[in-house]
Amino acid sequence: MDSTSPSRRSLLKGAAVAATAAALGPLTAGPARAASYPTTHWIPASPSNYTVSSRPTSYAIDRVVIHVTQEYFQDARHIFEDPARQVSPHYMLASADGYVAQFVREKDIAWHAGNWSYNTRSIGIEHEGWVDDPSWFTDVMYRQSAQLTAALCTRYGIPKDRTHIIGHSEVPGTDHTDPGPYWDWTTYMAYVRSAV
Repeated sequence: MDSTSPSRRSLLKGAAVAATAAALGPLTAGPARAASYPTTHWIPASPSNYTVSSRPTSYAIDRVVIHVTQEYFQDARHIFEDPARQVSPHYMLASADGYVAQFVREKDIAWHAGNWSYNTRSIGIEHEGWVDDPSWFTDVMYRQSAQLTAALCTRYGIPKDRTHIIGHSEVPGTDHTDPGPYWDWTTYMAYVRSAV
């Protein structure tokens, strides 16, 4: 083998790089890739706390509803697992580390909005904390939640705006106040729009 021929190792490395590039697709200066879901853990809600469906075939999904639990994460989890409670979100995030749990599949109708029409057309995301204590709304929780919301918007073609990403208090007919006056919508929406 002469000194100008590539070694077997460099050929193998080159093939690996080419295969990886082919799998990822071309790198262009075009629009950013769609937002991806953050790591999510499945913790099923009681089947008594949601309606099995086939969304978006049965109902179009055009909203994300933001909630605050008014409970610690584990206490809220037990509520969603309790068949007598008749409530569930699709997702919930922990304050300290942004841990994301999924309780209801997106195709199914979680009972989170207190309004059947909004339940059928939305994804509900709970956030650990209390509406009157902004210390629960950590940057890591905002970022993880925004990543999730951006991924949902990408999947279902939901505009990333405040008409389609709303607080529970904005659902017609609700008596809830969450996410409350300390939820930082400006920061949250900036994170949603910049998520990739």
